[in-house]
Amino acid sequence: MLRVALGTLRTRWVSFLGTVVALVLAVAQLTALGVVLLAVAEPPERPPHRFADAPAVVLPVDPRWDSAQHDLGVRSPAQARGLSRPLLRAVAATGATVVDRAFYAQLADGPEKQVGHPWPVAEFGGYVLRDGRAPRTGDEIVVAAGRARAGETVTVLTAAAGPGRYTVVGTVAPVGWEDAVFFTAAEAARLSPRIDALVALGPVERVRTVVREESEAEVLTGAGLHRADADAANDREALDNTLTLLPVMAAVAGTTAVFVVASTFAFAVVQRRREIALLRTVGATGRQVRRMVRAEALLVGCLASALGGVLGLFGTRPLTGLLITMDIAPPWFAVELSARWSVLAPLGAAFLTGLLVAFCGAVAAARRASRVRPVEALREGTVDNAAVTPGRVVLGVAGLACGAGVACWIGLVAPRTVLSPTAYVVSLLIPVLATAALAPSAVGPVVRVLMWPLRRLPGPAALVVRQSALTSRRRTAATAAPVLLTVGLALSLLTATDSLGAARDEGFRAGVGAPYAVVPDGTAGFSPSVAERVARVEGVRVAAPVLTTVYFPDGDGRWEENDGLAVAPDALRRSTRLKVVHGSLDDLDERSMAVADRWRMKVGDRVRTTLADGREVSLRVAATYAALPGEDVAYLPERFAGTGLFARDGLVRRASLSLAPGTDRTAALARVRAVLAGSGARLTTREGLVAAEAAQARRLTETRQRSTAVIVVLFCFVAILNTLLMATADRRRDLAVLGVTGATPRQILHFFVAEALLVTAVGVTLALLAGGINLLGLGAALHQLFGTAPITVPWAAVGSVTAVSALLAVVGTVLPVAAALRRRVRHDSDA
Repeated sequence: MLRVALGTLRTRWVSFLGTVVALVLAVAQLTALGVVLLAVAEPPERPPHRFADAPAVVLPVDPRWDSAQHDLGVRSPAQARGLSRPLLRAVAATGATVVDRAFYAQLADGPEKQVGHPWPVAEFGGYVLRDGRAPRTGDEIVVAAGRARAGETVTVLTAAAGPGRYTVVGTVAPVGWEDAVFFTAAEAARLSPRIDALVALGPVERVRTVVREESEAEVLTGAGLHRADADAANDREALDNTLTLLPVMAAVAGTTAVFVVASTFAFAVVQRRREIALLRTVGATGRQVRRMVRAEALLVGCLASALGGVLGLFGTRPLTGLLITMDIAPPWFAVELSARWSVLAPLGAAFLTGLLVAFCGAVAAARRASRVRPVEALREGTVDNAAVTPGRVVLGVAGLACGAGVACWIGLVAPRTVLSPTAYVVSLLIPVLATAALAPSAVGPVVRVLMWPLRRLPGPAALVVRQSALTSRRRTAATAAPVLLTVGLALSLLTATDSLGAARDEGFRAGVGAPYAVVPDGTAGFSPSVAERVARVEGVRVAAPVLTTVYFPDGDGRWEENDGLAVAPDALRRSTRLKVVHGSLDDLDERSMAVADRWRMKVGDRVRTTLADGREVSLRVAATYAALPGEDVAYLPERFAGTGLFARDGLVRRASLSLAPGTDRTAALARVRAVLAGSGARLTTREGLVAAEAAQARRLTETRQRSTAVIVVLFCFVAILNTLLMATADRRRDLAVLGVTGATPRQILHFFVAEALLVTAVGVTLALLAGGINLLGLGAALHQLFGTAPITVPWAAVGSVTAVSALLAVVGTVLPVAAALRRRVRHDSDA
């Protein structure tokens, strides 16, 4: 049968072209995603920058701290405290040392990621004065060339001192890995109490011996010096985002691709039922038919999977470019194609997956075709039996029940699942794929409902289109399935994204108690001293929490870290509307805190807390409040605001502002704006604050879900065009019948266009039914999490996807029909 299979491929290559295209694209997609995913998991070694010319650097570390188990941007207790004074003296005994401090320092018109350093450490990063001299006094600085000129006086924003005037006395050549502002060593110590690193110029072995006695420090040399770079943490954050997104994209896109390919191969076999029937009539056994189809599937699968693997390798560069453009991957990220396991493993896995899917998709359809008795063969070849295999019915019903069950479970039991794109996006696939599996059974009722309003139209066109779809239900279902997947996934993914964003915005708006806010203006935040100056304006009341970190022992010798906000109790009560579960915010004082109820602390508990500067305090839990993951913080006494300089950057992210009764609003707000001029902050309303916070909070979630939707929808668009081309190209008999009955070429073309639009309508209807299951679960979950949270459907985006799907369906129908009609006209003219 292998010879027969080869002969079939040679003579019917046009029929197999659609299956080859589908499989090539699916394998290419899986290959590219797999190679990029492994490249992210094992990124290339990056050279050191800040200390590239240093013989050794002492860095604070905590052996009990696994950064992969903690939130990005959070320092371990040892890193937050910095190097200790005793260790500094011990290392200094081995030779000369140079202290490094890294802290927020931004020129008033500079980028928000500028960083301050003491000038003595500049030489180890390869900085060389381009003009001017080194700073000698506290009001002198050196900046990168292009930021300011030597001799110019500029405003520098810092967390510890707020806006300050400094004279630029020198400039250095810009570097690509940081934008630094250099101060004298004394001024840097005033602005940043934490010592981030220590360059040791003494014998390295003596330094190691001294540091080895300190359990919370290590010595870096050679390539390991990159770990002391600021961009090492930035690289981890960027790659962590990529590593979180790619498995979701691979799971959704891969599942969709596998389903489409399996359906395409099955449809290709269904189209050949008449040919298989003839083979059965001339004596071929069912076993021989199955062997022939399996051989064809293996041959096509090998060829298409090989081509898809090669195409996928070339596709890694566009994919990484897309990730970089969407700010998911860092600009330096690239995939190196070589004979390494990180390239060969996903290539081989994608090849085997393509081969297996092609084999299973063809065999499942061939098994049913091979069971046709020879006497019934010709009848089976001309009539598209509408019966659906029991296995497919069981699979579809089980999938639909599972999808409905998952939606109910998410909506009623685990509503916080919708906050996790990784888990939630995959759950949205279940109802859509299950509905696609049941499509042959649903085609009849859906077609009748859609065509019912058109039953009174004059002429036979509507009736012919209706009966054509009903008498070829497997063909209708196969061509509607890509439309169902495209619209169903777009509807579910995009609606979930917009609804969750709108619900978060409403929840945040409800929690803001002040009518005005002070927010960063082109900066990462603003100094607490700025908020203090605003608070001195008559009639103005300000709540300016400083972000810090608190550490609780988890009982296993490790640390559990949580964000903290240091703010005065009366300011907290005035500016926020926390949903207090137990206790009261009125009980807050300088020795207590309010925590999220999900931390499982009880009101009245005294909790041993380690602060970022190393102090240990015992704080009483005065209140617990309801909070979602990512929004849970400890509200701490204002006296701990200074620990923000150790934990993060010491900046205020936003401040709530209200006016005392009887205050002249216009005059007070004008004075506030005057105070904020040049401070890196601006005044806004509550709505402006909500909009700014929403844009920041939505960015990563929307990027994840929309990028997944884009890849899936693009693949499904190709599947729509491909499937319609396959289905229409094989309908020469229908064209002939219409021609014999007297239909003109124009009428024939209109008939096929109308049928393509009906198929699209069937797919969209089934997509709405499948999406409805997802949206019911989403609505219930959002109601539990946020209260009143209406579903927000992006009708414009979903409508655009539907319109493009319909256009591709029409194009996929018109092209082969028009070609067949032209051949018919030429044949008639020759005759």
